[in-house]
Amino acid sequence: MATLKELAELLDGTVVGDENIQVRRVAPISAAMAGDITFIASLKYLAALKETKASAVILFPGVEAPDLPAIVCKNPYLAFAKVLTHLQVRRLEPRGVMEGARVASGAQLAKDVTIHPGCVIGERVHIGSGTILYPNVVVYDDVTIGADCTIHAGVIIREGCRIGDRVILQPSVVIGSDGFGFAPDGERYFKIPQVGIVQIEDDVEIGSATCVDRATLGVTRIRRGAKIDNLVQIAHNVVVGEDCILVSQVGIAGSSELGRHCTFGGQAAVAGHLKIGDHVTIGGRGGVTHNLEPNQILSGLPAIPHREWLKASMSFTKLPEIRKEVGRLKRQLEELELKIKES
Repeated sequence: MATLKELAELLDGTVVGDENIQVRRVAPISAAMAGDITFIASLKYLAALKETKASAVILFPGVEAPDLPAIVCKNPYLAFAKVLTHLQVRRLEPRGVMEGARVASGAQLAKDVTIHPGCVIGERVHIGSGTILYPNVVVYDDVTIGADCTIHAGVIIREGCRIGDRVILQPSVVIGSDGFGFAPDGERYFKIPQVGIVQIEDDVEIGSATCVDRATLGVTRIRRGAKIDNLVQIAHNVVVGEDCILVSQVGIAGSSELGRHCTFGGQAAVAGHLKIGDHVTIGGRGGVTHNLEPNQILSGLPAIPHREWLKASMSFTKLPEIRKEVGRLKRQLEELELKIKES
């Protein structure tokens, strides 16, 4: 529970109405009940406030909620995330190394870690304060995991990889599997040993069943604050820039580098050995085949400026009509040519 006054201080917002009202949880406008706080992040939901049973609402400046106490702040959606974390995310007490976990004698674990049954932790592993490993996590030798990380069930972190602080790895993530590297001899393929590592920097979250391959030489790097969805493939020696967003089924081929604050829609892909500038957005299923300058929005395969792609898409839908028109013009031209010959 928290009062609106307490939440406003957390959010750097302003209370309109009774600041002593207490709320226990965050809820959608339509499902909220007494004791709940809801939020408005878009004007299209404003009319629904007339029907809500919530005790309070989070609003952006210039919007009023008649007869409903409110917290006014610049970014209601961010405020929603912070209040949800404050009110409803459980703070777990550390449980140490639980029965059924196997920890090598040379591993160094902070006193307040939680290691669930079925985990296997190799030699010379370092795990920082407050980190939780859920069941069946496998950590190979020489791995470093920072403080306050959450490593969910079934994650595999291979040898030598480094995980920063406050990293979240969702179930079945694989960090440091071999990069896809083979040298042809004309008939067969000779495996290239992948002897580099993966470095996951602070405040990164990686979704379920995503794979980040180790470098052939050097480092595959996911920079601070990047958020990666489920089922994403990051190949060897890739660099993902700070605060990038990669949506489900994105694929980044080997040795490509993404700048800061890039956003890739679902199933977008980048060919190998490319450099993508800061603040580039690629629409879903877009394919990048060449280097990109910063501050662009592109779509399609190959990716082109988004506005051009929209025009091309409109033209594509008209192709059957255009085909008929071309056929009609062709017949007219043939008839005209025939008349000219006969005259």
